[in-house]
Amino acid sequence: MTIDPQLLAGNRRPMADYQARHFVWEVQSGVATITLNRPERKNPLTFDSYAELRDLFHSLKWADDVHAVVLTGSGGNFCSGGDVHEIIGPLVQLKAPELLMFTRMTGELVKTMRACPQPIVAAIDGVCAGAGAIMAMASDLRLGTARSKTAFLFNRVGLAGCDMGACAILPRIVGQGRASELLFTGRSLGGEEGERWGFFNRLVAPEALLAEAQALAAQLVEGPTFANGITKTMLHQEWAMTIDQAIEAEAQAQALCMLTQDFARAYHAFVAKQKPQFEGN
Repeated sequence: MTIDPQLLAGNRRPMADYQARHFVWEVQSGVATITLNRPERKNPLTFDSYAELRDLFHSLKWADDVHAVVLTGSGGNFCSGGDVHEIIGPLVQLKAPELLMFTRMTGELVKTMRACPQPIVAAIDGVCAGAGAIMAMASDLRLGTARSKTAFLFNRVGLAGCDMGACAILPRIVGQGRASELLFTGRSLGGEEGERWGFFNRLVAPEALLAEAQALAAQLVEGPTFANGITKTMLHQEWAMTIDQAIEAEAQAQALCMLTQDFARAYHAFVAKQKPQFEGN
């Protein structure tokens, strides 16, 4: 089927050649890897990197060459949160309207991560604190290491734990009581404890972390990418639905997926695989 070029121009765009300014961006075989790359400071965020990440995840809605994302950090750490000198210091000097502009911008990063159709795999080693812990939380899957330390440490700097959606999302991952403990105390969640609590899908050796995360992302890319995007959307949207509403929404979503070539290809591949078996009987 021929698609109008103007429709394609408005709804699809390649992202492999995107030139990142505040982190490393690489795309290979449909898997994009974002590497926070300030290892001397444990990869903190700045005003600029916050904004660029927000805009990039928003743009991924239209990417036709990226089907899964790996988010990681360099130098043995994931992300130490907002840069003390470039973010925290200036924030102390701002008034309420400007502070609200900042907190809304950081919240938009989580919104765009949840709204982009690509599954996001976070590869977490070492320090994962503050906004870094939030980005890990906002990802769809999390691989960690035994030495990883995840801390929602807002309480320790005189702020509420309700930052960037933490009070809505974290309890759904680890449970209300455990989320309350982390958000009230700001203590670090170790890798093995995080795996027991369900924050990490699994732990791997530090030297294998990125490769394992990219392999998991590649496995997702090999699957039905449109349907994966629908699954991510429904996992997010059904938080606010009743069971009846969710069942109806899933019925509509699944009917839409049945119109895709992925569904037809999977059926024909199954039939082709079974045919020799029946012919041999």
